[in-house]
Amino acid sequence: MKYSDEDLVSAAAEIGRSLPERNIEIEKNREIPVDIISSLRRAGIFHALVPKIYGGSEVHPAALIKIIRLVAEGDGAVGWNVMIGTTTGLLAASMPEIEARKIYGSEPGVLTVGVTVPAGRAALVDGGYIVNGRWPFGSGSRHAEWVCGGCTVIERDGKKRLAKNGVPEVQLMMFSKDQIELEDTWKVSGLKGTGSNHFSVRDQLVPLGRQVILGSVPENPEPLYRFPTLGLLALGVSAVSLGIGYRALRAFKELAADKVPTGTKEKLIENSLAQTAVAKATANLESSEAYMDKVVNDCFRVVADGESLSKENRNKLRLAAVNTTARSAEAVRFLYQAGGGSSIYEQSQLQRCFRDVHVTTQHIMVAPSIYEMTGKAEMEYDS
Repeated sequence: MKYSDEDLVSAAAEIGRSLPERNIEIEKNREIPVDIISSLRRAGIFHALVPKIYGGSEVHPAALIKIIRLVAEGDGAVGWNVMIGTTTGLLAASMPEIEARKIYGSEPGVLTVGVTVPAGRAALVDGGYIVNGRWPFGSGSRHAEWVCGGCTVIERDGKKRLAKNGVPEVQLMMFSKDQIELEDTWKVSGLKGTGSNHFSVRDQLVPLGRQVILGSVPENPEPLYRFPTLGLLALGVSAVSLGIGYRALRAFKELAADKVPTGTKEKLIENSLAQTAVAKATANLESSEAYMDKVVNDCFRVVADGESLSKENRNKLRLAAVNTTARSAEAVRFLYQAGGGSSIYEQSQLQRCFRDVHVTTQHIMVAPSIYEMTGKAEMEYDS
């Protein structure tokens, strides 16, 4: 069964609405419950970016952002794992068909996750590669059927294989679940429920065809696969930030409707500072979302017309992503501070949103340095 963009957005909204009552359970267990993962599988969400020929949906990038944002609004950790699971599905478009079908099948449901950082070594042998390595941030690995890890490639003479630009080539090696060993290392301040533990492999054979060169152009000619992979990853991260921001906004409004701050007679909703915080947070969230939506739609029209994205297009995608995460984190901070002492208690959604959103800001794809990179490029375009 194939799902439309509208089907997946609707399913994401429904699942997202069911998550708030599970927040404490998810955070306490540092893992997404199996029944929630099963709901996401059945809804076809993990195959949002998988090619249609393998039972995926090939959704528009704007629909992907909405899917992730709606789930993250219910629970940041679940939204994060949806982001990882959906974006890893892009690998199906770059694999030989026989291997893609072995992994993704012909119906949605299989979960693939992974890490691009080249923390492994893949030594070329007859029939494939022998891989050894240990990777951090293995979000969702406990639930996944397949897990990939970035590796430098070692030729038979013991030297690293180099890409055309002279730097070591990085390939994403796909491991079956029984090839990896999970470690209990995810003891962190926020997004505790993602289960982003370290995982490792030792002397595991990855057959030829079950790997993808990082940054390579997919064989699949559909417009989605002409869209920048790293750009989609950055947008996915920012969609999680945005969802957390909207969750904080809703939580603050609920608090303000009932709380009477110490030393006052009026409820918080009547407080000018609280009203200002809501106004600033709303502007941050809605403006950054609108800018991101515009940039994504503009860029997708280019690839849908069969053209290649310009450097300026790609730069705008990265700028939209980092801006959305930064503005979302700022919105949460406004609301957390305006909540006063009520924000710090464990049962407060505001403290959880504050911790969770400040984990998203640490991702390399939306790091503050992206502002410098994109700003420099913007000045070059106008010079």
